[in-house]
Amino acid sequence: MASEPVRLDTWLWAARFFKTRAQAAAAIDGGKVDVNGARAKRAKPLAPGDELRIRKSPVAAALYDEAPEGKRLRERLAEQLRLAPSLRYEGKGRPTKKDRREIERLRGD
Repeated sequence: MASEPVRLDTWLWAARFFKTRAQAAAAIDGGKVDVNGARAKRAKPLAPGDELRIRKSPVAAALYDEAPEGKRLRERLAEQLRLAPSLRYEGKGRPTKKDRREIERLRGD
């Protein structure tokens, strides 16, 4: 029994990657969905075995198998980000009057 092809936007909505079909269509039009490594249109028929790449938060990702290569790349990137030095501001807000005076003293103002 052969399965009938399903439109890409309909499948993304039915698989609950997007809450509405319109959101799925907007993501496809915005270039956030690739089918077999190429950008696709909304009406692209999907067949079993097609590889999808969806750039979105991973809410529904637990329901599907992830390619081993993609998982390795994602884990490697997470490790690199974890080991990278933090670029966040470590201060506690505005300098106090004492801090400001110290800054002015160091600058020679």
